[in-house]
Amino acid sequence: MSKLTLAQSSLTHSIPSAATATATAIPILMYHEVAPAAAPAFRKYTVAPQAFARQMRWLRLAGYHPITLDALIAQRQGEGHLPRRPVVITFDDGFQGCCDYAVPILRAHGFTAIFYLVAGLMGKSSHWLQAERGLTLPLMDWTAARRLIAEGFSCGAHTMTHPRLAQLDAATCRAELVLARQQIEQQVGHPVHHLAYPFGSCNATVRNLAAEAGYRSACTVEIGHVLPTADLLLLRRVPVLGQDSLADFICRLSTARTVQETLRDGLHVVRRKVKTAVRRETQL
Repeated sequence: MSKLTLAQSSLTHSIPSAATATATAIPILMYHEVAPAAAPAFRKYTVAPQAFARQMRWLRLAGYHPITLDALIAQRQGEGHLPRRPVVITFDDGFQGCCDYAVPILRAHGFTAIFYLVAGLMGKSSHWLQAERGLTLPLMDWTAARRLIAEGFSCGAHTMTHPRLAQLDAATCRAELVLARQQIEQQVGHPVHHLAYPFGSCNATVRNLAAEAGYRSACTVEIGHVLPTADLLLLRRVPVLGQDSLADFICRLSTARTVQETLRDGLHVVRRKVKTAVRRETQL
């Protein structure tokens, strides 16, 4: 076998098919903003409505079934079954743009999703982005959140003020987690069991405080799919970014990476295999 043939074979086997990937793992898609005009400093995290519509259309045509986190937890606990090709759709921060542009598209496809809300800033702006990226974006208000619940979507907690939880003392961290859950439940009239860590900031203490606060799941920003053995309070997700092509989105569903990232990772595997094969051949 030539080196080129070996490389092609290795690359083919290093990238799992969608059917293989979803047989053992579930992608949790992570969005932030969906809006037609992206602020330059937030372009990476802003998906255009047209791109979002193409992504949702692909999910439907490819046979994916958006599920709730409650359904995922029930299946993990042996209390239910999931459809073929399950996927979870999540939105961090509660930006108004997601209500205006993402929700109508989700509704048109009959898809469910969860929106993680910053409970202490509802109807205001994302002040944490001022320090991070020099801008702020409008956040949905409680009326919009209640409308989401009425339409069958879910609302989760993204703390009270969007801090880096791992940098807080235990008492302050606990308050951010407990008060956010309480306030969202009071405002939307629906139980809140799901959390997303702001900035993905989490450590063992934060994870344990989330469990004590009554959360049944918590999402990180660690890239990957949810495996059967995953800690439900440390769930990995698949980022969907503004610069992603439809091909990247399709590739992320199987590998959690873009096409370029997946090929690069595959080539690393190929190089190792080629070097091993060549080394063995020279030893013969």
